[in-house]
Amino acid sequence: MVLKRFLGSTVTRSLTVISVLAEAKKAFSEGKQTRAVLLLGVAVLAWKWMLIGLVAQGALKLVRGGRSSGSSPA
Repeated sequence: MVLKRFLGSTVTRSLTVISVLAEAKKAFSEGKQTRAVLLLGVAVLAWKWMLIGLVAQGALKLVRGGRSSGSSPA
């Protein structure tokens, strides 16, 4: 019950939306407009269903090969 309340809280939903919007901004700056537009749509949906935002971010991590776009290989 506590986890369900935490995941449904306004603060958690807001952080998820902000995180997805940051990913959209990063995609726009990298020239990936299609991905950015899709992420903007996900951000809208993530306010209502937070799990959608989390899944989208996980999928992006898989697409990038498990590393963030800002990291450089060692």
